[in-house]
Amino acid sequence: MKKLVMFVTLILLIGAVWFFLRTKPDDTKVEKLVLTGSSTVAPLAAEIGKRFETLHSNVRVDVQTGGSSRGVSDARAGLADIGMASRSLKEDEKDLLSFTIALDGISVILNKANPVEALNKQQIVDIYTGRITNWKDVGGNDAAITVVNKAEGRSTLELFLHYFGLKNTDIKPQVVIGDNQQGIKTVMGNPNAIAYVSVGTAEYESSQGAAIKLLPLESIAASVENLRNRSFPLSRPLNLVTRGEPAGLAKDFIEFARLPQVNDLVEAQYFVPVPR
Repeated sequence: MKKLVMFVTLILLIGAVWFFLRTKPDDTKVEKLVLTGSSTVAPLAAEIGKRFETLHSNVRVDVQTGGSSRGVSDARAGLADIGMASRSLKEDEKDLLSFTIALDGISVILNKANPVEALNKQQIVDIYTGRITNWKDVGGNDAAITVVNKAEGRSTLELFLHYFGLKNTDIKPQVVIGDNQQGIKTVMGNPNAIAYVSVGTAEYESSQGAAIKLLPLESIAASVENLRNRSFPLSRPLNLVTRGEPAGLAKDFIEFARLPQVNDLVEAQYFVPVPR
C-alpha cells in the first residue's frame, strides 16, 4: 500500500512538472519591432535599434526603407509599429503623432571634378526646369548637365520643391533615384550630374572619400555645423511616427531614441542631436 501511495505521488509530481513546463511563459520568445519609411532616418534607426537590442535580449528591431510616405502610410495602416519620416507631418497627417530624434538638411551636390563651386537659387531652378542645360552657362565646362531628381514619395523631393517654389511636373530630369546613396553614387559616377541629398549623409560620404562636393545655399555652407547653429536655410526634422499614443515596445523604443545616451549615434550619422 505504501509503495502504491509513493507511486501515485510520483506520477502526480511528474504530471505537475509537465503541466508547469507546458504553461510557463517562454522567456526566450522574440518580440519584433517593425519600422518602415525614410531612407534618411533608416540608418540611424538601425543603429539605435542595435543598441536597444543589447538592453532587451528578446527584442529584434526590423528597419525597412521605402520613403517617408511609406512610413506615414504604414504607421497609419498598422503595417509598421513605427513609421520613419524625414520631414514634419502634413496637415492631412495630423491624426498621427511624430517624435523628432535628430535634425538634418538638404544639400545640392556635384561631382568633385566639376569646377562649379556655387549656384544661386535661380540657377538651380533653371537647371532643374531645363532652362539651363549646359554647365558652361553657369561657369563650368562645356558639357550637358545631367539632372538627377528624387522619386515620388520621398520627403527630400517634397522639401526641395517647396523651398525652390517648384512642382514636380516642372522638373526635367535625366535620372530619377530613390535613396541618398543612389544620388551620391550617380553623381560620383558622372562628372556632369547634379543632385540633392541629405546634408548629413553627403558630408559623411565626402569625409570617407566620395568624389562629391556640397554646394552652399544662400552663401551658407551645407554642413552639420550650420544645421546645428540653425543658419543653413534648408533643414528638416527626422521623425518617428505612430498611430496614436505609443505603448509597449514602441513607446520604449521611441523614448530610448530620444535620450542623450544615443547622441553619439546621431552624430556618427552626421545628423544633429535634438536639444533635450
